[in-house]
Amino acid sequence: MDIKLKFFGAAQNVTGSCHLIEANGKRLLVDCGLYQERDLRDRNWDSFPVPANTIDAVLLTHAHLDHCGRLPKLVKEGFKGSIYATPATADIAGIVMLDSAHIQEEDMKYKKKRHKRENRESPHPYEPLYTQEDAETAIKLFRTTNYKQKVNIGEGISAEFFDAGHIFGSSMIKLSITQNGETRTILFSGDVGRKDLPILQDPTSFEEADYILVESTYGDRLHEPAKSIPDALAAIVNETRKNGGNIIVPSFAIERTQELLYHLNTLLTANTIPNMPVFVDSPMAIRVTEVFMRHPELFDDDLKALLAKGARPYDFPGLKMTRTVAESKAINDAPGTSIIIAGSGMCTGGRVKHHIKNNITRPESTLLFVGYQAVGTLGRVILSGKSPIRIHGQEFPLKMRIEQIGGFSAHADRDELTDWLSSIKKPPRKVFIIHGEEKSAMSFNEHLQSKFGWNTMVPAYKDEVQLD
Repeated sequence: MDIKLKFFGAAQNVTGSCHLIEANGKRLLVDCGLYQERDLRDRNWDSFPVPANTIDAVLLTHAHLDHCGRLPKLVKEGFKGSIYATPATADIAGIVMLDSAHIQEEDMKYKKKRHKRENRESPHPYEPLYTQEDAETAIKLFRTTNYKQKVNIGEGISAEFFDAGHIFGSSMIKLSITQNGETRTILFSGDVGRKDLPILQDPTSFEEADYILVESTYGDRLHEPAKSIPDALAAIVNETRKNGGNIIVPSFAIERTQELLYHLNTLLTANTIPNMPVFVDSPMAIRVTEVFMRHPELFDDDLKALLAKGARPYDFPGLKMTRTVAESKAINDAPGTSIIIAGSGMCTGGRVKHHIKNNITRPESTLLFVGYQAVGTLGRVILSGKSPIRIHGQEFPLKMRIEQIGGFSAHADRDELTDWLSSIKKPPRKVFIIHGEEKSAMSFNEHLQSKFGWNTMVPAYKDEVQLD
């Protein structure tokens, strides 16, 4: 077999997911994500390791920024092929890419002004990585496919998308490549979801694959049980309200915000927490929530039953969707305790940084993390307890209360990943451990070797392997 696999992202790190397959005269990318770790962000500015105009197609597992965020840059560099994704992923990826482009354009203007004021130089040109126009061009290249629908990519190459249970529309992709009458299957896990979470279906399991690329974000640890979320959330909300502060929640616009609203609505309905203003201060999260309501076929049975009874988890008393900058600024003047849900989820940009800045010196306020914080991100720095914290070029003493609820994670933990792989009946030819910090990936690699005795590898950035 003449199949080459190259690792151009999420190799011994979490973000920047990007894997190249070369076979049958075709070049395919699985994912094309943005790097978000501070130490790796310079990679976003590098030219792609192979010319963009030589790539025939992109298969997109899901719409998180670290999986789709460099697609506009790929287009800017000359990519003109098709981008295959599920309908919900295509809808959400369009929102994510446009939002990313807008933030980059605004951040670059702000940075240029600040550097001029501070007499500093930037290591990169004073221009965004890509523009909203580049994002619009990328959106036009999307071709949608439903779950379990075979897509022919080229002669002897086909792909099928399966529900990953991670975020709305997320997929595991099974790539089949036939050469000289022999077929090899390559399974890309994407980000593996968890069983029995609200809103989503459970992740799909598989009985066989020749090669598997499996994520390892939480490959060295276990989550708190998801059933612990309501009590933990209620305790934090009630304690902060008693203290007279605000609850700031850096939240991913996709899935996490909607899941958080689901739980808050449940707590309010049960009178476990009192009515108070709940602000979703993220235009992107608002648009994504609208996508959710356009694809009810993806909901799990529990949410379908609730909706059938007239429940409205995304439209309850006190919930305010703030779209404009003026509405966002007005939140600062809201009396009493407010719950403020804003992006970005790792505090790397967006409106949440302003809300943290306005509350960071208030010990009565709480910063609640409900998602993964990658190494080098502002969220991870805050979680470490470091003080002072630098935001928008200024330093602030960290006085607000810091809390984290692990049960919210949309990523399977070590045992859940192991359970997902346990359905494979025949040992794969090789398993590649990706999408995890080095420590987590190496730990999960050792765990799989001990558990299954499989042939495994933790690839490094730009590693290339021949698949036989």
